[in-house]
Amino acid sequence: MLDIERNSSLSFIIASRYTHTCIVISLIFGHICSMFPKSTHATFVTKLFQSFKDHPRLAKTKFSQTDFTVSHYAGKALAACIIYTCLLHWHAFESERTVIFDRIIEGIKVAIKVGNVNNMLPYWLSNASTLLCLLQRNLRSNGLLRMMPFSRHAGGHSGAPMRIIPGLSPKQCNTFDDGMSHVEATYPAILFKQQLTAYVEKIFGLIRDNLKKEIAPLLSLCIQAPKNVSRRPIKPSKFQGGIPQQQCLSSHWDRIIKFLDSLMSHLRENYVPSFFIRKLITQVFSFVNISLFNSLLLRRECCTFSNGEYVKSGLAELERWITNATEEFAGSSWRELNYIRQAVGFLVTHQKRKKSLEQITQELCPALTVRQIYRISTMYCDDKYSTQSVSTEVVEQMRETLNKAASKNLNSNSFLLDDDLSIPFSTEDISEALDEVEPSDVEFPPFSHEYACAQFLVPNQE
Repeated sequence: MLDIERNSSLSFIIASRYTHTCIVISLIFGHICSMFPKSTHATFVTKLFQSFKDHPRLAKTKFSQTDFTVSHYAGKALAACIIYTCLLHWHAFESERTVIFDRIIEGIKVAIKVGNVNNMLPYWLSNASTLLCLLQRNLRSNGLLRMMPFSRHAGGHSGAPMRIIPGLSPKQCNTFDDGMSHVEATYPAILFKQQLTAYVEKIFGLIRDNLKKEIAPLLSLCIQAPKNVSRRPIKPSKFQGGIPQQQCLSSHWDRIIKFLDSLMSHLRENYVPSFFIRKLITQVFSFVNISLFNSLLLRRECCTFSNGEYVKSGLAELERWITNATEEFAGSSWRELNYIRQAVGFLVTHQKRKKSLEQITQELCPALTVRQIYRISTMYCDDKYSTQSVSTEVVEQMRETLNKAASKNLNSNSFLLDDDLSIPFSTEDISEALDEVEPSDVEFPPFSHEYACAQFLVPNQE
């Protein structure tokens, strides 16, 4: 198994051993066996370590005879730049028939199924999306180009100088009014772009779904205050099990904060673009909102004044985290918590009986439906001050509204929120949001100069 942790510097190692250029990408993605029928993963790895045992970026794993890793070198999507430059150099985009694209897609497919998910998936999200942007901005295939938007940062004047792409002659490029040169792509290349788009969406979805699975158990502990502290403590200094009571209150929310810190760390360590981080964080907070809000409406014991205070204190911790993360990475995450924020705000509001239905629906809980407000207000119990919920008049008004809606089939009977499983971006969004990358400007690892077959990766050398 080829375990590429953070980049594809393996290509330089293998390029010095096998002179046929197509071998570079094939070996990067673990398809050496398909080109050498008598070889196996074991014989290949054995031969690799015999030839390059002292290479600084090649490391053998402790618990496997056939696994190895290639360490990180640069802070950019280096693998994407290498792959794109190789494909240009070999004129793969112009080929009517080629298997190289299938091998790349199969390699990504295998890579995201194995290894450390926390690192592997963010790594490939970064590289696959960068590679997709390079294809989106540089490939041309007759009328298909009209469906491929250019970068909004590109210049839009005629007569712009042609940018020569490494590996291609000026005759193989076409320059358009945006000042960019585009490669004539055949059907296999366009199909590759579509497959890569699907994998970017799949990887994003896998990361999001894994995050939901990890955070769900933590959220189930944060929706209700511990029973032994559901009422006002007699002595604030009292210890329980050697842990201060206030620490017991915040420990579950602290775990949520640590989870978010770890998530941000993994994404940024793998240089995932802020566009994707923002989308992921926003969807995580949307899931937090849905989970906490639905639990509140399904569990009567959660609709209490003291529990509202407990959840409100936790939401304050989340607000601080979002502020520290900045809008660049957290985006509209705080707005995603609107439902649970307003529901909790209702629980901790004093003198509910003096509130009219209009005040509740327009000031306290503008995002909530009447059915949801009715559910909370009829289950509410003040376990701290023994006050009452909304007035009987307000309850009757809400019942009347619900009955009218039911008779006209205007609303669903469900008061729960649905989780949004859609992918919150398009290929055009990615192309516009990600910074433009010029592979020829990327500084490749210094040891790439050592290998004759890799010289085309550093075309600007003197």
